[in-house]
Amino acid sequence: MADLPFGFNAGDDPERDKRKNDPESGSGDPFGGGSEFDMSQLGQIFSRLGEMFSGAGNVMAGGPQSGPVNYDLARQLASSQIGFVAPIGEKTGQAINDAVRLAETWLDGVTALPAGTTRAVAWTPTDWIDNTLETWKRLCDPVAEQISTVWASALPEEAKSMAGPLLSMMSQMGGMAFGSQLGQALGKLSREVLTSTDIGLPLGPKGVAALLPEAIESLAEGLEQPRSEIMTFLAAREAAHHRLFSHVPWLASQLLNAVEAFAKGMKIDMSGIEDLAQGFNPAALTDPSQMEQLLNQGIFEPKATPEQTAALERLETLLALIEGWVQTVVNEALGDRIPGTSALAEVLRRRRATGGPAEQTFATLVGLELRPRKMREAAALWERLTQAVGSDGRDAVWQHPDLLPSAEDLDEPAAFIDRMIGGDTSGIDEALDQAIADLQKDSDEGNDPKA
Repeated sequence: MADLPFGFNAGDDPERDKRKNDPESGSGDPFGGGSEFDMSQLGQIFSRLGEMFSGAGNVMAGGPQSGPVNYDLARQLASSQIGFVAPIGEKTGQAINDAVRLAETWLDGVTALPAGTTRAVAWTPTDWIDNTLETWKRLCDPVAEQISTVWASALPEEAKSMAGPLLSMMSQMGGMAFGSQLGQALGKLSREVLTSTDIGLPLGPKGVAALLPEAIESLAEGLEQPRSEIMTFLAAREAAHHRLFSHVPWLASQLLNAVEAFAKGMKIDMSGIEDLAQGFNPAALTDPSQMEQLLNQGIFEPKATPEQTAALERLETLLALIEGWVQTVVNEALGDRIPGTSALAEVLRRRRATGGPAEQTFATLVGLELRPRKMREAAALWERLTQAVGSDGRDAVWQHPDLLPSAEDLDEPAAFIDRMIGGDTSGIDEALDQAIADLQKDSDEGNDPKA
């Protein structure tokens, strides 16, 4: 065999026959110290790997798998990392509800977008996991789909034919490793996020304003502001996010679609997999410490393409515009009522700028790292636009994605503001013409009997 899978040694081994005939040599153990390995032993490797991860045995033993990631395993690992969670008291829940209602009242006076929250709740870290996991599935599946196939595709054709029915289990290994990373990342993030929209994406149920008292308490310990003011400030940010996500119908789907498109465009560097295969020790699959070391070698690092770079810029710009708008309306709504509003806004900006939980989690899970510099510039643009055209004119920009500022506009906002003052709506006209043309095309295809 010209190419042996996973670094099997093709050289002569004078001790091989001796080990085979020696019952104490461990020759029947596929995880022994010898370098000789039989393809039939793959089943034992994956059985041991399945046992290593509690709750994953059914997958590795050939049980049903609903997708490229074992989300039951991810949930279990996240819950294990969270540990004990004390129930939230009734008074805390009522305080959050009152804070959101007050924030909504104040926001009514500074934005044309109506309230988007239907109820306010207090979440524990476990509640956050339970209520956001479905969205994380949508974000993570495109990446996991690729990772789950790299092991099988790295095998030479001859090895693939020998692996036979075990090949499907091999293709699940990358996805299972991703599930492990997902569980650990979400477990950490669940104790750090302050609200359901803290990372700028609509992760939770629509219209549900959710604050996490435990993380808010940790944040408040290092600040001088009263806890009631901190709570109201965060409630206002949560409510402002929901106004956008509820009343800008294209926003949530475009955000999630952008993340999906970015992830699907990833290219895994197969040379790294092939290099790893040359010296791979199957025993590593049964040793958690070696598995962790293996995952940290960066062999799954995506290689950026020009298309991905452009998609990333669009996504970062949209996230920056959301965060900048939220900061602008919250500062306007609370600035005269809560003296510490500006200081709290700066605390959160620095939290993001220093690589907070959002950046770390996105970088780990989908290779997306936000650039806080654009958030500051976006906030400055929205503030200047408010001064120029008022809150109604500012919020009208959200009517269509083609009306939003571009990345270049964030760097040079004067031209964008001039266009808004001049009433330039060419962008929306072109967008509507294209939408009508697309609808007509879809209609024609639907009426075509050959379609």
